[in-house]
Amino acid sequence: MRLLAQIREGGPGWLQGAMTLGGGSAVTSLTIGSVFGYEFLWVQPVSMLVGCIMLFALAHQTLSTGERPFAAMRQHFSPLLAWLWAIAALGSSIIWGFSHYPLSAGMLEEAILVVTGFGLANEGSAVARELYLFTLAVLVWAGCAYTVWNYDKGQRAVRLFENGIKVLSALVVLSFAWVVVMASLQGNVNWAAVLWGFVPHSLPGDAFGVTTMMAALGTAVGINMTFVYGYTLLRRGWQREHRSLARTDIVIGLVVPYLLVTMLISIAAAAALHGGDGDLQTRLSPARAGQMFSAAGFGDIVAHLVFPLGVLGMAVGSLVMHMLTCGAAAREMFDLREGSTAYRLACLAPTPAVLGVFLWTTMGPYVILPTSAFCGLLLPIAYVGWLALNNRSSYLGEDRPQGRKAALYNSAMVLCILTVVASALYSTLVGLGWL
Repeated sequence: MRLLAQIREGGPGWLQGAMTLGGGSAVTSLTIGSVFGYEFLWVQPVSMLVGCIMLFALAHQTLSTGERPFAAMRQHFSPLLAWLWAIAALGSSIIWGFSHYPLSAGMLEEAILVVTGFGLANEGSAVARELYLFTLAVLVWAGCAYTVWNYDKGQRAVRLFENGIKVLSALVVLSFAWVVVMASLQGNVNWAAVLWGFVPHSLPGDAFGVTTMMAALGTAVGINMTFVYGYTLLRRGWQREHRSLARTDIVIGLVVPYLLVTMLISIAAAAALHGGDGDLQTRLSPARAGQMFSAAGFGDIVAHLVFPLGVLGMAVGSLVMHMLTCGAAAREMFDLREGSTAYRLACLAPTPAVLGVFLWTTMGPYVILPTSAFCGLLLPIAYVGWLALNNRSSYLGEDRPQGRKAALYNSAMVLCILTVVASALYSTLVGLGWL
């Protein structure tokens, strides 16, 4: 009963879950399964562990002091690092839209085709279909913008959105669980290989594999997620007495859904797509993956309705959070009043990304993986700042960890930073052909 109460009271962690379970996570998970089979299933859990530890630290700092994270970073550590953090969060949220809007439109197109029979994929000109996808992308944008613009209407609107995210997260998990169960019943899942895949036993040896590993780091807890999280805590009115709830909220709302969804996608992709034919664009496109699931015997309903709706839900949740991130970053950098016209316009900064539907056939998943990897490279900006703030008495006062607790906190955070930096260094050396 206590767990149910914590789920009901939680919220910011679920918003983080909605943000990370987007197109980046979907395509990265598809890549890990379809290209590498079960070998690198361990990468995403390790990436989430790194992000989870750092979010625990941010929650402790924000709820102990009540200060806004950007202001705290600027005042108590480094104004330059604070600005780099905000700019990176704003920029990554805009860039992500160029993959999320066409992804959302494609998934919505497929769902509409299954339900109504209407579609332009095999009929008419390519221009007509692109305009149709653009219309669907605009509808997705309008829904996201409406949600964001009404998000500051008080606690009722906030709770309504957060509860919707909880339901959506559950549906996404069930959708992908359905796919894996069907694959397992047909004998297409090698569970011994699955279990071994969660044990770190090898590293990718080529540039594409390393990019995929960095993409996992960038999508588990992205640089934009690190920025907006503190503001969702403060928006809820949480204070120091909510610190334990915040940690539980992160585990239940972010860690568990992320691990379940990414694991299920990767296992399903490994069962149906690993070793298959087709170029990278074909094999990693979620829409094409749905068709391949169908061809592998999963059934049309799963492949063309359950799978697209799951990916659509993931992408839309991320788009809403991207808008909120842009608003939060602009508010901090330019001292905007929340709810003002300038703030609302700042929330719409990712709007030009709707045009990504016209570039999807040439960009597609080729953009998602490098973008995710780039976001992974930016993570030390936030992580180094949080480590420094965690040891500042002028900032945390009596809430600064001390003794064994400080040693545990600092060791875990340093290990996280070293993991990200080592990944970046390894990816650079492989890219240069030195490894």
